Amino acid sequence: MNRFFFRAMRALVATALGAVAFASATAQTPAGDWPKGPVRVVVPYGPGSTPDIIARIVSDRLAKRTGQPMVVENKAGASGNLGTDAIAKAAADGSVIGVSIAGPLGVNALLFKKMPYDAAKDLELVSIAATQPSVLVVPVSLGVNSTDELVALMKKNPGKYNYASMGAGSISHLAMEALAVRSGTSVVHVPYAGSGPAVTALLSGNADIAVLPAASVMAQVKAGKIKALAVATAKRSPALPELPTLAEAGIKDVQADAWMGFVVPAKTPDAIVKKLHAELVAILADPEIRDKLKLQYMDVVADTPAEARAVLAADVERWRPIILKNGIALD
Repeated sequence: MNRFFFRAMRALVATALGAVAFASATAQTPAGDWPKGPVRVVVPYGPGSTPDIIARIVSDRLAKRTGQPMVVENKAGASGNLGTDAIAKAAADGSVIGVSIAGPLGVNALLFKKMPYDAAKDLELVSIAATQPSVLVVPVSLGVNSTDELVALMKKNPGKYNYASMGAGSISHLAMEALAVRSGTSVVHVPYAGSGPAVTALLSGNADIAVLPAASVMAQVKAGKIKALAVATAKRSPALPELPTLAEAGIKDVQADAWMGFVVPAKTPDAIVKKLHAELVAILADPEIRDKLKLQYMDVVADTPAEARAVLAADVERWRPIILKNGIALD
């Protein structure tokens, strides 16, 4: 009887210990069946860029929610193609996710004769996390206070004024060319290496006009050194509700939403994609995260993969005629 009792007790203890071990292992397993080890979050632009900002804000919370370390890596170059290519060619197992924008995810295929990857085949767009309005700005010294006044000045002096962009083929370049086409004006393009140098050109008097992401210009607007005239969005931005749209000034179909989307390599397991999407939606619904993004003039989107693909397709078709009409090429 005693022998049976002790055998039974040993079996119960072994079962209990096994259950504890299983529970412990399960608690340490990252949600969504991500592989063990750090997840690389690749950003195809430099530190401080809008994709980098969104990557770091979201990745920090994603790491806490999943128990999986997230390491942000900046791989800038080739108008975003370098880093986006690294994402496209990474193992499709959840060990690499990326934060990219419309350029390297679609528009760049219109600008480069040869791309190192096929975005439609090699990448899966999980969600557009947030968007930021592009703002039409001029130096205060130009003496204009509205889009109408700027267009009138440009028409009176065709080809006299120049505009700064973040680089050839960038959204700031395409948006200004679209504005010139839609308003029947001509203006000279001067590309710079990013939004910082473009803003410096405005402040120094080397540039007369620019269409740049809100986060890069609003500090100078608030300081009274640059004048914000309008946003290049379909409707007024919640981040800058006081600014009219270009459409309100009669310049239609110039939409330059600077959105940032999370992507993964194609063929990443559905379970991981769905888990990542669910986590992104939950994180972006958090008021604290929304407040952080609002400080960067970013509006939360958190759409579905299908909705994100539709936005990208619309962007590509919007910029195609502008690129073809102006013969814009980057190689």
